[in-house]
Amino acid sequence: MGARGSGSTSRGTADNRVSRRSALKVAAGLLLAAAPAWSAAPTSGSGTSMTTRKIPSSGEALPVVGLGTWQTFDVGPQASERPALKEVLQALVERGGKLVDSSPMYGEAERVTGDLTADLGLRDRLFLATKVWTSGRDAGIRQMEQSMKLMRAKRMDLMQIHNLLDYETHTKTLREWKSAGRVRYIGITHYHSGAFRELERLVKTKQYDFAQFNFSMAEREAEERLLPACAESGTAVIINRPFAESSLFGRVKGKSLPPWAADFDCSSWAQFFLKWILGNPAVTCVIPATRRRAHMEDNAQAGTGRLPDAQTRQRMLEYLQQV
Repeated sequence: MGARGSGSTSRGTADNRVSRRSALKVAAGLLLAAAPAWSAAPTSGSGTSMTTRKIPSSGEALPVVGLGTWQTFDVGPQASERPALKEVLQALVERGGKLVDSSPMYGEAERVTGDLTADLGLRDRLFLATKVWTSGRDAGIRQMEQSMKLMRAKRMDLMQIHNLLDYETHTKTLREWKSAGRVRYIGITHYHSGAFRELERLVKTKQYDFAQFNFSMAEREAEERLLPACAESGTAVIINRPFAESSLFGRVKGKSLPPWAADFDCSSWAQFFLKWILGNPAVTCVIPATRRRAHMEDNAQAGTGRLPDAQTRQRMLEYLQQV
């Protein structure tokens, strides 16, 4: 997708310019209010366990906060950032998360993910996702095989068609691979609302287990038609660009959270933005990226405790417009 790939929104630029509020201990949360039949209410029973939602095509439970790797995991083999990234992966798992999303478009991110996952012995505790981003059947097969090698995955949990590039060709291959057990789930992705009409058309065919696209308090178009289409078709949803490329942090820099944020167990702006997204029950998982353990822990906290209902989500939007 342009310069940003799948849009697994990076906190990298915000790391240097945005101060994060220190996370507070939150009280035990309540279960989500009833969700649509295809999307399970959280399976966790306390405010300190990460909420999970079911993948509609299988019923498998997936924690609602994962990790994107765009920019943040694109480092070299001797890079000083690697120890910090190892801490990020460790924190993801410790806080109950599983999904790690990458792409061949993200430079060294697939290799780094595979190396660190192996170093930590976390493969069985992660849900690994990547993408095919090329044209042609043979080129697609070669690229997917290389991605699996780099990520050290004998079987990929989720293989997605990046930005719909040559999706007709790759869909045929991925359906064959899924039948053969080489991938567990298949999906389609984009990062921009200009592709939503095509994404909507494709999810309605019910060929894909997942759709990944951008959605945030600053980019709300998906709520009009695409998210409802995913809910109706039984398509799991991964959200990228949850902070609108960190622009949301710029809008609230130096501003205080509203006191009523505590009503849905929210103690930071990152949690405010992520909980607003997760308040839509059509969303299965959101994948902010970061290179800092503290930020991963803060992001993961958004997947615990109570989530805002429709009325509260509207109040959150109005508050953001005022600050």
